[in-house]
Amino acid sequence: MKKILLMALMLLTSMTYATAQKQAEIKFDKLIHDFGKFSEKSPVVSTTFTFTNVGETPLVINQAVASCGCTVPEYTKEPIQPGQKGEIKVTYNGTGKFPGHFKKSITVRTNGVVEMTRIYIEGDMEEAGAE
Repeated sequence: MKKILLMALMLLTSMTYATAQKQAEIKFDKLIHDFGKFSEKSPVVSTTFTFTNVGETPLVINQAVASCGCTVPEYTKEPIQPGQKGEIKVTYNGTGKFPGHFKKSITVRTNGVVEMTRIYIEGDMEEAGAE
C-alpha cells in the first residue's frame, strides 16, 4: 500500500512540475523610459513599452496600475501568443503639477511565470518661462 501511495504521489508531483514548466513569460524591451526635459507648456508626454511572450502558453495582462493618477497605462487586452509582441502605452499628464523631476511606476500583473513586473517613466518638466 505504501508503494502504491508513494508511486501515485511521485506521478502527481512530476505531472505538476511538467505543467508548471509550460507557462507564459513576459520580457520587456526596456523597463525604464526617460522623457528627458520637456516644457510645462506641453505637459502631456507618452511612450510605448514593448514586450514579448517568451513562454510557451498565451500571456494575459491582468492589469497595469500606475502609482499616480497623472499616469495612465493602456495595454493589450487580448492574449499574446508565444513569440508574439504586445504593448503598454503610458501617458504622463503634468498639468497642474509642480515643475521638476518625476519618477512614476506602473505595476504590470500577468498570468506568467513572474506574475508582477514594474516599469518606470521619469523626466524633468521645466517651468514655462525657463526655456
